[in-house]
Amino acid sequence: MAAAAAKTVAELVVDFLAARGVDRVFGLQGGHIQPIWDQLGIRGVRIVDVRDEGAAVHMAHAHAVLSGQPGIAMVTAGPGVTNCVTAMANAQLERVPVLLIGGCAPVAQDDLGPLQGIAHVDIMRPVTRQSRTLRFADNVLRDLDKAYATAAGDGNPPGAVYVEIPTDVLRRKVAPKVALREYLDPKPPRRFAPDPEDVQRAARLIGEAKRPLVLTGRGALGAAGPLVRFLDRTGAVYLDTQESRNLVQGEHASVVGAMRGRAMQEADLLIVIGRKLDYQTGYGSPAVVPNARILRIGDNWEELRENRRGEVELFATAALALEAMTKAIEGPAGGLDQAWTKSLRDEHVRRSAKYAAALAEAPAGKDGHMHPNRIFAALHAALRPDAITIADGGDILSFARMGLPPRTYLDSGAFGCLGVGIPYGVAAALFHPDRQVVVITGDGAFGINAMEVDSAKRHGAKAVFIVANNAAWNIERLDQEMNYGGRVVGTTLAWSDYAAMARAFGLHGERVTDPGRLPGAIEEAFAKAPALLDVVVTRHALSSDAGKGLGFVPEYQALTAWDEAEQARRKG
Repeated sequence: MAAAAAKTVAELVVDFLAARGVDRVFGLQGGHIQPIWDQLGIRGVRIVDVRDEGAAVHMAHAHAVLSGQPGIAMVTAGPGVTNCVTAMANAQLERVPVLLIGGCAPVAQDDLGPLQGIAHVDIMRPVTRQSRTLRFADNVLRDLDKAYATAAGDGNPPGAVYVEIPTDVLRRKVAPKVALREYLDPKPPRRFAPDPEDVQRAARLIGEAKRPLVLTGRGALGAAGPLVRFLDRTGAVYLDTQESRNLVQGEHASVVGAMRGRAMQEADLLIVIGRKLDYQTGYGSPAVVPNARILRIGDNWEELRENRRGEVELFATAALALEAMTKAIEGPAGGLDQAWTKSLRDEHVRRSAKYAAALAEAPAGKDGHMHPNRIFAALHAALRPDAITIADGGDILSFARMGLPPRTYLDSGAFGCLGVGIPYGVAAALFHPDRQVVVITGDGAFGINAMEVDSAKRHGAKAVFIVANNAAWNIERLDQEMNYGGRVVGTTLAWSDYAAMARAFGLHGERVTDPGRLPGAIEEAFAKAPALLDVVVTRHALSSDAGKGLGFVPEYQALTAWDEAEQARRKG
């Protein structure tokens, strides 16, 4: 029997990825990574090549969210890596597992001024969980295992990880006895149960609550069944966040999303599951949740204790913690304020129905262009239950959060990272080719990664891109108009025809100025996807975010009302 042949590091990298079920890599080719790129092609791993490296990371990000597995991106040295900094920071803040493999100059040229030579690792370190150069061929499998596990959140919060391998190291051969096969044997994701004593303490806390409120984030994904059973058992009301939208179906009696402010103000117990308490949740401040004791559940420190400590903290996998608590609780406490729960739910249903009905009646602006809500009225009729919706932008994001029907959802996230929409849409349509994928983006945000419509066409990503075109960075323009004496500077754009641009790349494209045309245009776009609709909308519709202070940037909290409450709290 012939002895196994030595393999190059590039071959081992692809062996490692294939062993973990990686079936696609997002990237942009360059000489420094060509040895891996070539092996991916030989092995039949799909390469989704893009027009800008940052878009590759955004695609890996969306793929990770939808697949539940780390997304893999690969880029060449120098600007190839530096173009990814914003996208890596976005994945890091969103706690999304992304592994970026970069190229770098051969070891012999280190510090000599090589082509595209720059301190990538130092640049990436502040925006990643880990950033390293892998210089020793014999240890590459070990180092990749560490990087992949770190990205996936095995013992730490999940997030972005960067590794680079010098080109000469990629070409070196590693003997079979040196390349330890244990690193090609992937381990299942860790699941760990909560401490039984903590469960009993949590059960007592829940039993004493009259107005319990559950708030979820990314760490609760995959726990939908246990979560619903917990809500049914406890009688708690429920709020999702953009990280966990539609985790609990809107028809469930616990859902009170339209009553978010009142629910947070009046709850006497806040149960936070898999969510950082960042600016989107008012940092959990007593000014925002003034009456609540806190129970936190998470499998990493960011989701367990950052900003506010819980009176009880369950360090555990969300699903296992929910199952354990549900077993420990006999049912809703006798003191549960069911009138409060009913009033929140009834008012949520009334407000939601009223808002949805009003979308189609939203009046045009004083410039004569349609209100952006007309887009969402048309989408309510067009989207199937399993559709994937993606929102990207400043002003339009606020309208989308309110107007989009509850579906699988991604948006610009805690980083407010504009430009994610088109790459997210491409990755989503490639991962779920049989589901509707629609991206709603502002024209400003669209411009950041507009060239990726070419990637959608080349790779057959059948997404529909809807550009809400008001020829402005409108949330900032409105801030200038309302708060800076009407001095509008550097926040207007041209009324460009983005549909014509899309047609130039071979997509179906249509400019829509009449809201009566929207239903037909959307139907045709889905039939001919990939497609882009350039929908001309008014600049003069005030979004809830513009009105609440996100453009103004209050001192302590992101929203004006929360900031005023925070200032009052600090005055004592």
